[in-house]
Amino acid sequence: MVEVFKTNVQNHSDAERLASELSKKSDSLKINFDLNDCDNILRVEAKKINPLEIIELMHSNGFQCEVIL
Repeated sequence: MVEVFKTNVQNHSDAERLASELSKKSDSLKINFDLNDCDNILRVEAKKINPLEIIELMHSNGFQCEVIL
């Protein structure tokens, strides 16, 4: 399963820090930020994903995040 999120993350250091935080939730998550995309995409791949948990973690770190349908 893959979930794609629109974010307001704009630099690679924030992306790396957030990816590290997200990885703590589950070792099986594959996390990728595409900061060259106009929506600053966050892609998360795993067998099971809880989008609300990802959104809450992003918000608690001061970033906007929403699922792209």
